[in-house]
Amino acid sequence: MKTLNWEGIWRAPTASWESLQLGDGGAQSQLRAIDESGGPSYQLDYELSWDDHWRLREARFSVESSRGVRQLHLLTDGEGRWRTAEGETLGELEGCLDIDIWPTPFTNTFPIRRLGLADGQRVELAVVYLEAPKLKPVRMRQGYTRVDARHYLYENLEGTNFQALLTVDDDGLVLDYPTLFRRT
Repeated sequence: MKTLNWEGIWRAPTASWESLQLGDGGAQSQLRAIDESGGPSYQLDYELSWDDHWRLREARFSVESSRGVRQLHLLTDGEGRWRTAEGETLGELEGCLDIDIWPTPFTNTFPIRRLGLADGQRVELAVVYLEAPKLKPVRMRQGYTRVDARHYLYENLEGTNFQALLTVDDDGLVLDYPTLFRRT
């Protein structure tokens, strides 16, 4: 197991902190953050598991705040078909292989590791976007361009025009996500 820690720097003082335990094919994280919609701060605990090709297979989430506890358990076949643990098919997420959880930079690792892009190569993809504390999965289009082994250009393709040049380590794990996250 390897421990990774990030702080959210989009607001001062620190907007979030995360401590993630990373193992082969799985991760467990505890994250505390402010609620972007002006609500109380919350704690997000999540567990992710994936196959040898960095295709997500299972995701468990629990958010606790002064408003109570909210939980979500998602399963995917690694081929883009999603359902809840209760068996409800999530057809609107069909074709999404990756997940992007707000607020953590860890999930950027999935497309970086899974795609194996060459320098200068760009790909557009649909991902499952999950924003805490709401925990409502939605489909989102994103772009990734490998600049070099240590840098990837991330693009939100849903009309915000947000872009960030991510600095990653040798394992594709984010070290610096300008204006949002920094590994400590």
